[in-house]
Amino acid sequence: QVQLVESGGGLVQAGGSLRLSCAASGRFFRINAMGWYRQAPGKQRELVATITNGGSTNYEDSVKGRFTISRDNAKNTVYLQMDSLKPVDTAVYYCNAQALITFGSRDYWGQGTQVTVSS
Repeated sequence: QVQLVESGGGLVQAGGSLRLSCAASGRFFRINAMGWYRQAPGKQRELVATITNGGSTNYEDSVKGRFTISRDNAKNTVYLQMDSLKPVDTAVYYCNAQALITFGSRDYWGQGTQVTVSS
């Protein structure tokens, strides 16, 4: 079993910054891709950013230039630095990790952390 523990959400004014963290623990051989998704009220969950264990990144268009995803492979931790936040960024942010376990690769999700951006 793999557990993902997120931290760093909160309330911030528009233009401000927040940094999310997500640490993976449990029984696995390796964490492959990691990423952040978000879900706003009444909307579907959407991809925000992903990063491979080699460091290749991918961003949703609306966050390019404002958000930066990074990871520490030694700590099995992924980060999301969010700058120039806008009210439209308000959502529950979920961490995702693809873990290589005994029976193959499997996706795991964190419990979510609320990010609220006030205007």
